[in-house]
Amino acid sequence: MPMRLIRTGDEPVHARSPLRMRLGLAAWGLLWTLGGAVAFAVVGRPGWAAACGALAVITLIDLVLVIRHIRQGPHYQPGRDVPPYAPMAERGRGRGRRRAP
Repeated sequence: MPMRLIRTGDEPVHARSPLRMRLGLAAWGLLWTLGGAVAFAVVGRPGWAAACGALAVITLIDLVLVIRHIRQGPHYQPGRDVPPYAPMAERGRGRGRRRAP
């Protein structure tokens, strides 16, 4: 059975999150915001240092959440070895909500 390369109509069901890329971007952002906070504190700009510090806290929270999701395993971060889910039409026909005629 050949694998379909393009899906249409069921993309939200088959969406895969690029958590590893988000991890790298969050780490990069954390470095920049911490560097900015230190640099602004050194030159005597406490407002900008506080803004960069607040962004660093938000970035750190994002980093922790991404690491948590990655550690939860392939259910939350499918890899190449995890097959795609069956389309909605093939999953449990007759179960769930019924549409009005």
